[in-house]
Amino acid sequence: MNQMEKKNYTYIVECADGSLYCGWTNDLEKRIMDHNAGKGAKYTKTRLPVKLVYHETFDTKEEAMSREWHIKQLRREQKLELIDKSRT
Repeated sequence: MNQMEKKNYTYIVECADGSLYCGWTNDLEKRIMDHNAGKGAKYTKTRLPVKLVYHETFDTKEEAMSREWHIKQLRREQKLELIDKSRT
């Protein structure tokens, strides 16, 4: 798969303590496995296991990174609303 075909993802995981973590990746399945193996972000290492609760797909990493930043600016309630809307 060349770079043009590779997708980029912004995602939210729910940690074992109920907190939410937002990140971006170009391999969503591997990233979630890495988080649960303790190789993910420093934040999630002490809050395992994590569960994928939301994701969006983008063509470029810049778009995914921008969306990550915007989601991180949201209040918890707004993030939960985003997650709920994606499930309907």
